[in-house]
Amino acid sequence: MKTEQVDVLVIGAGPAGTVAASIIHQAGYKVKIVEKQKFPRFVIGESLLPRSMEALQEAGFIDAIKEKGFQQKYGAKFVKGDGVCDFTFKEQYTPGWDWTWQVTRADFDKTLADTCESMGIPVAYETTVTGIRFNGSDSVTTVEDVQGNKQEIQARFIVDGSGYGRVIPRLFNLEKNSVMQPRKALFAHTNDIRRSMADEPNRITAVVHKPGVWIWIIPFSTGVTSLGFVGDPEFFAQYPGTPEQQYRALLEAEPYTRERFRDVPLVFEPRILESWSATTDKFYGEGFVLTGNVTEFLDPIFSSGVTLACVSSQTASKLVIRKLKGEAVDWEAEYMAPTMQGVNTFRSYVMAWYEGTLDTIFFKKNPDPLVKQQICSVLAGYVWDMSNPFVSNHDTVLKRLARTIEVMGKLDKLKNEH
Repeated sequence: MKTEQVDVLVIGAGPAGTVAASIIHQAGYKVKIVEKQKFPRFVIGESLLPRSMEALQEAGFIDAIKEKGFQQKYGAKFVKGDGVCDFTFKEQYTPGWDWTWQVTRADFDKTLADTCESMGIPVAYETTVTGIRFNGSDSVTTVEDVQGNKQEIQARFIVDGSGYGRVIPRLFNLEKNSVMQPRKALFAHTNDIRRSMADEPNRITAVVHKPGVWIWIIPFSTGVTSLGFVGDPEFFAQYPGTPEQQYRALLEAEPYTRERFRDVPLVFEPRILESWSATTDKFYGEGFVLTGNVTEFLDPIFSSGVTLACVSSQTASKLVIRKLKGEAVDWEAEYMAPTMQGVNTFRSYVMAWYEGTLDTIFFKKNPDPLVKQQICSVLAGYVWDMSNPFVSNHDTVLKRLARTIEVMGKLDKLKNEH
């Protein structure tokens, strides 16, 4: 069997894998990426956050992405009935990037992988990891390509950025159930023939359809718009028929989408994704680190997936470099803790969204400007800024603020009655 030696083996050619591969390669180490699928390939997670730009910049990807002409994104809009809450990233609390992109992931991910190859990093597509043997930090990974050819790759360290593939957690029984409630998404790409400039293509729109059910609307620069419904699996059962019949009935049932998307041509038949949340006890071990969705994927709301993937890989790659140099690395304090800080902050906002807590905050008339700026920073992905109380106190501040708004609303109502 053919054997290859590298410093670092990266599993997965998505944003997590390519960011890590590029940063480690730039430090002078030999890196190889193996990817189970053939690129380009479809995946959701199409709306980025400004914080991801820092990682993409350090990886050397920004210029290549700019050349693709993706839709620039400057904020996020939330809609509930007649209520609108519009966040503009330029008004965020935390200093940093104030824009990003909305992307077709097939093109975006291929761009990152192609850039890695142009740097001299080999990417083996349609190559599946079938086994890994560890000897301390060193490892021997067996892979098999689409023709059935097997190969062993000896590495000093492994970065697992395999996303939903979850290679190392599955091989070593590290998976555990997420605390997130199982949900389902029914989505498609539409030829947005009635889009106008008033539809604000430079931001994502999230529409509250019913309690616990929402819609994402993500316009691309091509005139195509990604639109999906997310909710409890039981919600979709009331709409019979094929996925397209369900999808069109849902578009008709929501006033915000009814006119714009009625009879709109679809790029592909609506697809279903469900029960996506998963996690693992440890994001690292002797000889490996997990990055991106392979650690934990929460939910499509707030577009946290690519940001957590990029930032976790940005952090992990620097620790891998130190490890290869023979330096001591405290993976618990330097990787697990900050990664969980980001995951837990986003989780608080995801749960507050589905509980309706954020409805009370987002759709309050005349919101406090500072509060809105601080929440905007979270929505921009700056979930590691501990000077922001909506980050440092993420587990309590939202419910406390919502209760205050509700109490003040009742007091105002009493004053008006008297």
